[in-house]
Amino acid sequence: MDRVILHSDGNCFYASCEMMRNPRLRSVPLIVGGDEEARHGIVLAKNDLAKKCKIQTGEAVISAKRKCSELVSVPPNYPLYMKYSSLMREIYLNYTDLVENFGLDEAWIDITNSLHLFGKHSTPDECVATGKQIADTIRSRMWQELGVTVSVGVSYNKIFAKLGSDMKKPDATTVITRSNYKQTVWTLPVSDLMYVGHAYTKHFAKLHIFTIGQLARMNPKVLRGLHGMMGEVLWLFANGEDPSTVSKADARAGIKSIGNSMTCIHDVTADNDIRIALYILSESVASRLRECGFFCRTVELWVCRNDFVSYTRQAPASCVSQDSNVIFATAYQIYKRHRSPLPIRKFGVRAKNLVGDDMKQLSLMPDAATVERHERFEYTVDTVRNRFGNEIMRRGIMLTNRRLAGVNPKEDHMVFPVSYFG
Repeated sequence: MDRVILHSDGNCFYASCEMMRNPRLRSVPLIVGGDEEARHGIVLAKNDLAKKCKIQTGEAVISAKRKCSELVSVPPNYPLYMKYSSLMREIYLNYTDLVENFGLDEAWIDITNSLHLFGKHSTPDECVATGKQIADTIRSRMWQELGVTVSVGVSYNKIFAKLGSDMKKPDATTVITRSNYKQTVWTLPVSDLMYVGHAYTKHFAKLHIFTIGQLARMNPKVLRGLHGMMGEVLWLFANGEDPSTVSKADARAGIKSIGNSMTCIHDVTADNDIRIALYILSESVASRLRECGFFCRTVELWVCRNDFVSYTRQAPASCVSQDSNVIFATAYQIYKRHRSPLPIRKFGVRAKNLVGDDMKQLSLMPDAATVERHERFEYTVDTVRNRFGNEIMRRGIMLTNRRLAGVNPKEDHMVFPVSYFG
């Protein structure tokens, strides 16, 4: 029998949390936006009144304010959103332990093994009907207990469940089954399919593929020849074939990488400024690795130039480590190897190929004692910063450009989401 998987997606989640914290914001057009002066001033979320002003998520805050003179903008409050995310997760766990978060406000919930708690089911349609009943109950509880709304997709795989949660908003349930997916899904734009971004949409348009159904009817060998394995994967998704499972709520293996990015306060060209930015991110990534008990084998660098052209490169770390010096050295070497001719607007550093303490094999490294000494020192730095604030201990290089270095690497920058593919 098919699985029954829900995908729950918070509606205007950041804005909803802000309106719960301050009910007066319910009566005004509201956006949650980044810092305009720090040059990452984009709209992260909006309420319904702002939506009526045709404000779009992702557009510049300054552009949104031109559309609506009464617009209220508040900065993101990630601790608040994480609190609500945790409360939402507790509700999901009332129905199953198979809960896999995808960002703060989205989660897959596999209720297949819980259906027997809600009656006997002898047909797939009966299972789906119970899935819809549970989805509706979750939506009701979200509003009554937390004051936020979610849209829920119900399907037999993760891809279609997520697609369903996007189809009707706000506060709605959409069911996609084997018997109705061609009528429900195939008429949608191909860009609605998960992982079909702007680049793939343009490539598919050249093949006269504009809907998910047209993609599903393509020859998969042609797609693989043009786009490699991903072309065939997207063809499978369009045809409702997604064997991936929902991870358990406590599955540590769900963390495949840990990374952060930041928009520099000004475009950077000087080598000293580049090193400052990479140190900021490397320290943050290393600290998060230590919090989660991971070590990385690979470091990935993402660079976005001031013409908004970006590239990503990666390299093995000199040793399996959670040391910011090792992560920085690897990221900096990658940058020098692929140095940009134009000023840089954004940087991102990601630790990949993570392993636990039992697999790091640090003792095999010739400089193991030095690495271990550095890691013990960084644990001490974490303790001091957590108690007295990030500013209490800084690298000397940060004093050479206080404006660029004035970023809290644990709070002010963007956190890379966990990838569906890891």
